Amino acid sequence: KVKKEWLEVLEETKKNKVLNDKRKKEEAVMVAAAVVAEVSTNPFLDEEKPVEMEEAEMVDLSLEWIQELPEDLDVCIAQRNFEGAVDLLDTLNNYLQDKPSTHAVQELRAKIDVRVRQLTDVLVFELSPDRSLRGGPKATRRAVSQLIRLGQSTKACELFLKNRAAAVHTAIRQLRIEGATLLYIHKLCNVFFTSLLETAKEFQMDFAGNSGCYSAFIVWSRSTLKMFVDAFSKQVFDSKESLATAAECVKVAKEHCKQLGEIGLDLTFILHSFLVKDIKAALQHNKDIIIEATKHRNSEEMWRKMNLMTPEALGKLKEEMRNCGVSTFDQYTGEDCWVNLSYTVVAFTKQIMAFLEEALKLYFSELHMVLLESLMEIILVAVQHVDYSLR
Repeated sequence: KVKKEWLEVLEETKKNKVLNDKRKKEEAVMVAAAVVAEVSTNPFLDEEKPVEMEEAEMVDLSLEWIQELPEDLDVCIAQRNFEGAVDLLDTLNNYLQDKPSTHAVQELRAKIDVRVRQLTDVLVFELSPDRSLRGGPKATRRAVSQLIRLGQSTKACELFLKNRAAAVHTAIRQLRIEGATLLYIHKLCNVFFTSLLETAKEFQMDFAGNSGCYSAFIVWSRSTLKMFVDAFSKQVFDSKESLATAAECVKVAKEHCKQLGEIGLDLTFILHSFLVKDIKAALQHNKDIIIEATKHRNSEEMWRKMNLMTPEALGKLKEEMRNCGVSTFDQYTGEDCWVNLSYTVVAFTKQIMAFLEEALKLYFSELHMVLLESLMEIILVAVQHVDYSLR
């Protein structure tokens, strides 16, 4: 009995499945018929294909100059006619500016992009230091202008500044180090600041419409000035020149640096920041020399008046003291050729006044405390000696 019931249930299930499958098939047929009816009555779907055909017809790529454009670009690049190549690209871009990007247009642009990359590579090579160092900044103008027209102003700026940095470095290295240090510094400043001025003027001309590149030029100017200061300090400070020579050399550098003001470029404060360390060291070195010399003279001090023996010698000393800034020295002269000061006091006065004069030539605000402290230390040595002698 149980088996019979189980068979009946199984048979009923089979019948239900057959009915369900049949109903699903009928529904699928009805949906398909509805879709066909909708497609046949939708006017927009009928127009899609003609619209695409119309767009393709609007972009006429069968023009002779377009068909020959890839080959023409190859010829221009091979003949180094960079202006002609960029002109062709501009013409194509203007023609396709308002045209839809069809498959044919995309294929054409892919071919042209290959030529654009080739042209860019050639222009980049033209700006390499090995190619255009001798002609000065103007030698780079052609390649730079075409890169800018290609929309590569950032790359053009970077390559232009690298090229000029290499040119300045080469010019400095080629300077012969001979004769007096001051003569070499005159040559160095003339070469460097003239190159910097020419580069700045060329940069203003080439990148007049790209104000975003000017910050890169300022950074470049700073790094290039550091290159100059390294060469300058090597000859002036590392060689232990006298403070007077160092002061004259720094003065020359400052005067040349101020010439950049004619184009609105003020690098004086950067020059100071690069030189301050070496100038401080020079001031302290000369301070130590004066202190040692003063101590040595103090050890032999006899506190006797000076007898210069002849009027000529006295006149010469008076002139020296006036040149040092001591205009009242006459009040310390006595009868005949006597001076009512000891040799130690006169020598100390001449030395510290000369130090002060040269230090003031080097002066700028960052050196204020260093200079004051140096003067105080020197004077303190002399005062302590006088105080000791009076006890």
